[in-house]
Amino acid sequence: MNTGMRTFLMVILLVASTVVQTGCNPQPQGAQSPSPSGAVVPAHPLQVTVSILPQQYFVERIAGDLVTVNVMVLPGENPATYEPKPEQLRMLADSAAYFSIGVPFEDAWMERIASVSSRMLIVDTAQGIERKPLAETEQEIDDAQGSEDDHHNHAEGLDPHIWLSPRLVKIQAHTIFEALAGLDPQHETVYRTNLEAFLSDIDRLEEDIRASLRGVRNRKFIVFHPSWGYFANDFGLEQVAIEVGGQEPSAAELASLIEFAKREGIDVILAQPQFSRRSAETIAREIGGEVLLIDPLALDWLDNLSQVARAMAAVLQ
Repeated sequence: MNTGMRTFLMVILLVASTVVQTGCNPQPQGAQSPSPSGAVVPAHPLQVTVSILPQQYFVERIAGDLVTVNVMVLPGENPATYEPKPEQLRMLADSAAYFSIGVPFEDAWMERIASVSSRMLIVDTAQGIERKPLAETEQEIDDAQGSEDDHHNHAEGLDPHIWLSPRLVKIQAHTIFEALAGLDPQHETVYRTNLEAFLSDIDRLEEDIRASLRGVRNRKFIVFHPSWGYFANDFGLEQVAIEVGGQEPSAAELASLIEFAKREGIDVILAQPQFSRRSAETIAREIGGEVLLIDPLALDWLDNLSQVARAMAAVLQ
């Protein structure tokens, strides 16, 4: 056999051996694969997990169809008391990142969540944000009345509702972008373009909200759960909460709130679907007003805040 034939047969055998080895060792579904340059490219779409629905909106605005987002606190659930289901904890094993935000259930569950996978990146989207104590986000009825009632002076930790401030969501958006770009540098340009479009939409939202609230007669509103403190701070409003410290108001506290509402000319009490409306309905009945539901946990964050602003403008007129 001449030299050329031997070389040809050796090439054929090498190719056949490579095919056999590849067939015996298939790449796992969803596994990372090398790019032509040899760099590791994440499988797409990336799977990530978030705590609440508005975060799903934030991540999807920045990542588009490059991610699949799992949400822990499902529609209608309360993030203060939520307990993740076993299947949700199992799902975390396939997540490239977990985006936390500081809602109460995370205090009890974050260590367990982080332990599910050593490869999962934990991203604190509240980083860089100074959160306020809940008492500082509420209008103090006691100060207005000069009473000794201390219902609105209870310490309840830091206010987690940072997703209801457009100003603070811009900070969260940058944090999400940086995490996604770090996980998937191949698509950093896509993430950056989407981030800039999202930030522009937030700027327009802020302008629209200010226009909606310009010239309103009253800047104070009563809400059952103190979710809207950061929103109120952004737009020069004052939040008065019925429920403070996770407790329903006493009879004396209800009477104080009713007197406050009458004196301030407030005839609409705001509540949210995830909490009892009993106290809000009691106050509304006593002042001859009504209860209006607004949802701080709606998925379509941009449209929801726009609708809430219009509702508040109507209430505060």
